[in-house]
Amino acid sequence: MADPTSPLTDPDYAALADFRHALRLFHAFSEASAAQQGLTPQQHQALLAIRAAGSGPPTIGDVARRLMLKPHSTTGLLGRLAEQGWIERIAATADRRRAELHLTAKARAALAALSAAHRDEIRRMRPTLEAMLAAIG
Repeated sequence: MADPTSPLTDPDYAALADFRHALRLFHAFSEASAAQQGLTPQQHQALLAIRAAGSGPPTIGDVARRLMLKPHSTTGLLGRLAEQGWIERIAATADRRRAELHLTAKARAALAALSAAHRDEIRRMRPTLEAMLAAIG
């Protein structure tokens, strides 16, 4: 294992630059894929966070934490998604002040296509990413 206090070498900098470049390429792929579905990258992330919530319908706070946003910013984002027909906000039965978030059929279809494309892209990139991570050590 590399000593974390050792000085960085030219190959270390090159490996870090290559890794950052690969992340940026994936990010650009993700942005373009979302746009093809009529979504912004942040909207795509919100839909994915809603779909990935494991224990029942997520709340605005759950999505805010997942997207690392303030609750009021998340409220605006989710409001736009609701207006555009991507999600439904339903008052929670236990606490009517809380809204549960549900994907619409339109969102489920778009998210399925996006997620399959992203999974395929990650699988394609995996050998390259593994080699880069090994080089960073």
